[in-house]
Amino acid sequence: MLNYKRIVLKLSGEALAGEAHNGLDDATVDRICAAVKGVHDLGFEIAIVVGGGNFWRGRSSGSIERAQSDHMGMLGTVINALRVQAALEAIGVETRVQTAIQMQEVAEPYIRRRAMRHIEKGRIVIFAAGTGLPYFSTDTTAALRACEIDADCILIGKKGTDGVYDKDPNRYDDAVKFDHLTYDEVLQRRLAVMDSTATSLAMENEMPIIVFGIDEPENMVRVAKGESIGTIIAG
Repeated sequence: MLNYKRIVLKLSGEALAGEAHNGLDDATVDRICAAVKGVHDLGFEIAIVVGGGNFWRGRSSGSIERAQSDHMGMLGTVINALRVQAALEAIGVETRVQTAIQMQEVAEPYIRRRAMRHIEKGRIVIFAAGTGLPYFSTDTTAALRACEIDADCILIGKKGTDGVYDKDPNRYDDAVKFDHLTYDEVLQRRLAVMDSTATSLAMENEMPIIVFGIDEPENMVRVAKGESIGTIIAG
């Protein structure tokens, strides 16, 4: 079992889209949420940060001003958060969605102390709308929220890979997988784990990161049980 109690799970929008590659795939969302429940049932406190790339990315269009485009992406994360909430509550897990952009008819505003209280009561808190600011990714949101709520580590579910490689394993047969990396190695090699802002924030706050393959959502439970799969990034 992992020697951690409170974890932040980063789920990309693409992971929720399944083989459709955009929008939401109900079967995929349900499988992921069943795995989240499996981790929760092991006694872990969980917060989730969702991306929005299955609907829109801030850099998706060069014809739209970047800040406007980023705000569109933030709204996509809210759709994903509400869908994950519905799937979790359908299998008996109590949740709360908190958004960095206020929309009180839909979800709670992000308030750090309230989020921590929900987590202490055994609820899963789903953070949506990124940081609420343009030019910051949901990777950075995951690192920021993990530090804010005193999490012990970040779990990153990656689609199309089972860890961190020196190059794209889907394109190069000789790609080498890393079992362990330091933050400096990730930054110096420019490895596609998290963006540099998120990695630097995790490094400064000594926040461990575990990267695993989300194509098999059950890997999430295997990681929580301490199995040596994926890639561990630490100091």
